[in-house]
Amino acid sequence: MQLSKNEIQHIAKLARLELTDVELEKYGAQLSAVLNYIDQLKEVEVQGVEPTAQVTGLENVLREDVVRGWDKAEIEEALNGAPEREGRFIKVKRVIE
Repeated sequence: MQLSKNEIQHIAKLARLELTDVELEKYGAQLSAVLNYIDQLKEVEVQGVEPTAQVTGLENVLREDVVRGWDKAEIEEALNGAPEREGRFIKVKRVIE
């Protein structure tokens, strides 16, 4: 499915993207290739094939959380590895104004 330049511009506008002519060409070709691949997938015969979200049969394979304390040497090693510290805390730059 080959998309026109107008269709690509419309999609870019919906996505609030400002694309140059070069980018319109590039992304238009890529999007057309993706849509062609989807058309191929639509042709695959799936009658009688059971839908699956995954194939292993495993569900929620999680490890148990274990709370363990740190000894003083481990704490000191972690603090010494930090770029900056304040007392017994690791100091980080503010990320929220």
